[in-house]
Amino acid sequence: MQVAVMLQTARPCQDFATPQPRTVLLDVKRVQVTCQTCKLQNLCLSEGLDAEAKSHIDELVTARIRLRKGDTLFRTGIPFTSLYAIRSGSCKTVSLSENGHDQVAGYHMPGEIIGTDGVGTDAHACQAVALEDTEVCVLPFERLAALSRQNRQVQHNLHRLLSREIARERVLMLLLGTMHAEQRLAVFLLDLSQRYQVLGYSSCEFVLRMTREEIGSYLGLTLETVSRVFSRFQREGLVQVQGRVVKLLDRASVKRLVDSSD
Repeated sequence: MQVAVMLQTARPCQDFATPQPRTVLLDVKRVQVTCQTCKLQNLCLSEGLDAEAKSHIDELVTARIRLRKGDTLFRTGIPFTSLYAIRSGSCKTVSLSENGHDQVAGYHMPGEIIGTDGVGTDAHACQAVALEDTEVCVLPFERLAALSRQNRQVQHNLHRLLSREIARERVLMLLLGTMHAEQRLAVFLLDLSQRYQVLGYSSCEFVLRMTREEIGSYLGLTLETVSRVFSRFQREGLVQVQGRVVKLLDRASVKRLVDSSD
């Protein structure tokens, strides 16, 4: 079974009476970070843009938000107004499943855009929670859409980001619908490996920001199953696990496991 592993593809839902998260709103005029100086410029919305177009993106970013681990960026049901580009840290998105339980719907890393779930309905269908100290750039969607109509490259990048989210959801549906537990975890680890590599980090050793329970929620597995599969992988010499640090020891065998039809 051949499955493409994506390069760009994380607390329970709370009601609106819950106190607001301890976010920190930054004054972008005093924080001298621009698209042209950002180390993620070739991964984010500004990828491939000329200096003038990047300056227009900079004008869109009227706020940056810092979140501590566990803070919520947006919640299910609130009006959709903006997309959010992750500058540092990572987030999970959580949605309500059909059986009424919260399910991790995505894991998002620097250079990626979150909030696209609200584009079609004008309201967020999930909530985004910081998995560690995180900073995001706020991109007001109406202004971004207007800019994309004026600049074809910006429009292309926006469409690429939106289509990437659709493709990620398709891969997740395939993973949940056709793969057994070992294949699901293998796809997850290979995906993280490639995404860290794109960011310039080691593709063989990385930290799992999601807990095993959250990984299980994302992959449609129980906590016990995730722990069992990790133990099997370690016993067979595929990975080495120390706490949340994972080292891929035999990437080729992990990939063969994904491609197998057993």
